[in-house]
Amino acid sequence: MPQDITGTIESTVYRNEENGYSVLEIREGRASRTVVGVLPAMAAGERATFHGEWTEHPQHGKQFRAAGCDIEPPSGVKGIERFLGSGLIRGIREDTARRLVETFGEETLDVLSMGPDKLTRVRGIGKKRAAMIYESFREQYSLRQAMIWLQSYGISLTLSLKIAKRYGDRAEEKLRENPYRLVDDVDGVGFATADRIALTLGLDEKSVFRSRAAIKYALLEAASLSGHTYLPRDQLIRQTADMLRCTPESLEEPLKSVVLDREIVMSRVGGDTACMLESYYYAEKETAERLMRLKAAARPVKTAAAEAEKQLDRAEENAGIHLSPRQREAVLAAMSEGMLVITGGPGTGKTTIINCILGLMGRDVLLAAPTGRAAKRMSEATGREARTIHRLLEYSGEAGAFQRNEENPLDASCVIVDEMSMVDIFLMRSLLRALKPGARLVMVGDADQLPSVGPGNVLGDILASDTIPSVRLTEVYRQEGQSMIVLNAHAINHGGMPVLNRKGSDFFFERRPLPEECADAITALCVRRLPGYLNSGRPLQDIQVLSPQKKGPTGVIALNHILQDALNPPGGAKRELAVGDIVFRTGDKVIHTHNDYTLAWSNDQTGDDGEGVFNGDMGIVERVMPEEKCLSVLFDDGRRAEYDRQALENLDLAYCLSVHKSQGSEFPCVVIPVMPGPAMLLTRNLFYTALTRARKLVVLVGREDIISQMVNNDHVARRYTALEERLREVRGRS
Repeated sequence: MPQDITGTIESTVYRNEENGYSVLEIREGRASRTVVGVLPAMAAGERATFHGEWTEHPQHGKQFRAAGCDIEPPSGVKGIERFLGSGLIRGIREDTARRLVETFGEETLDVLSMGPDKLTRVRGIGKKRAAMIYESFREQYSLRQAMIWLQSYGISLTLSLKIAKRYGDRAEEKLRENPYRLVDDVDGVGFATADRIALTLGLDEKSVFRSRAAIKYALLEAASLSGHTYLPRDQLIRQTADMLRCTPESLEEPLKSVVLDREIVMSRVGGDTACMLESYYYAEKETAERLMRLKAAARPVKTAAAEAEKQLDRAEENAGIHLSPRQREAVLAAMSEGMLVITGGPGTGKTTIINCILGLMGRDVLLAAPTGRAAKRMSEATGREARTIHRLLEYSGEAGAFQRNEENPLDASCVIVDEMSMVDIFLMRSLLRALKPGARLVMVGDADQLPSVGPGNVLGDILASDTIPSVRLTEVYRQEGQSMIVLNAHAINHGGMPVLNRKGSDFFFERRPLPEECADAITALCVRRLPGYLNSGRPLQDIQVLSPQKKGPTGVIALNHILQDALNPPGGAKRELAVGDIVFRTGDKVIHTHNDYTLAWSNDQTGDDGEGVFNGDMGIVERVMPEEKCLSVLFDDGRRAEYDRQALENLDLAYCLSVHKSQGSEFPCVVIPVMPGPAMLLTRNLFYTALTRARKLVVLVGREDIISQMVNNDHVARRYTALEERLREVRGRS
């Protein structure tokens, strides 16, 4: 039950300067209390009133968990001396604090706030030290005052700390002027949060700041939710007007102003008047220019065409394979073109082609893929090291700051990238920046899969532009004992119904017409039936449930809760940590959901340390520390990372994944509910993408008519992107 306690700070037992999490010992009357929470830095001797509730810690006993606080300024010479001597202010120790108070008495804090000049009157304080003391006092005081002011408007301590660190003593001034600057300046603040703060501060709903921020937010949301790099002008105005509940006409002037300020670029894309955030416009423009430049600059491998044919003949003979005409075309094109796209579905021989290219080009070739799982699969198939694109480019801990770039390019004559459908526009630009002039790029992927989770449609736009050489593989070669997964995937991709429950098959269907029956059957499959059938010693890793939808009784959210309780129930020595609607337990299967370039990790297997955990990385919760609001995750590749309160926002359960989140991954067994849902989700290419995640076994659970509905629904949601247009523009200029 929420309540307040007031006391004097005795000591700071623990403090994390990054996120403000603190453990304080305070004196309330004659009693000593422990207060925990995200709090401003406080010194011994200060008094504060804490707002929160009492909790019971299993190891440390009774604690008061603070959600906010009001700090009383230190009073009296003894209180001021104790405050200054606490070590909170740089340059002041106990003896210095005593001399300051002896000199200025109860006016000491006022003197400190005025500037460094008077401080030099105190014995032992010169000009340099006086400046340091003043700056540290001003920094601590302004940070604290900003946090207290922000909390008075209902802003959480965690967010208050972020904002106060960003703006310092100008926080109130800047936010009263334009609270919507938070969206651009403070990580994790969206339009809704900034709007709530703005309206709480009394900003006019018709403010031009509000309209401009909403327009930019609509474009950001379109990119994050749907992968668009632009929106047509009329659609942008309509969506923004709906968000603000205003007339479209009232947004004409704010839109003009953000265009004039170059925060949004307006251009023609096909028949659309496209509105793009500046960063997206230049990302697509630069990507197109670099692609065409690389295409023109690459030098053929030092082998005559006839000799290349002979080498390929020998490679086929040595490997005991026979390439089809299209496969031969792809291999030879990779040797002669600066840029090549190889696309095809499962079993069409993409890996065979990669191995042939490696055999002909020697060791000076680098292999990469967008995710760790895809890179691992590429390594297993080729016998050569493959790295994630992020690792290949040597990310340095700051968002997008890769160490490999035009000043420090990759030392390779050729780079082969697999699973290209997953590569978004910003990652593509970073990769191209790291390729030295004359290097060649071979892009391999399945154009019929879902596009990248991030913004852009790189593979699709490159193919549609017809500016980069490409080879499309259509014939299925890898039968794997007549694998029905491969055959059914191709049948579905061409609008045909899959063959279900053939004897001795690897593709099964269980009819469960009701949602509750479907969920129960999936649970039974994961808990009892499939681990034994697969003879799996790692059922959590080997069996993956994929749902086409997030909501509903057989959606991702519901199935994650059901499967968590079945596969990793509470009890025993398991510790738990509630984060929003999710309760994480020791042993849970989890997935990281957004790129975090600064999250530290270590790898006991390799002895490496580094930073950066990325969207789609999966692992197991190894340790939960509820009192510190953190936990550690051991990822599939051996990396271990600790998640604090802020990083936990990027973690989710992974017993069931959305099909989009599964891209780039492959699992021995995939279980898919096929139940009614929105037509926009139950599509052929989503179904196809889900099936192609399975290596050994597919089990569909639900209704036959939904399978038929998905096969017949060939609608592909349009993704508004401009790379195709930019590629054609560059070709036209050249």
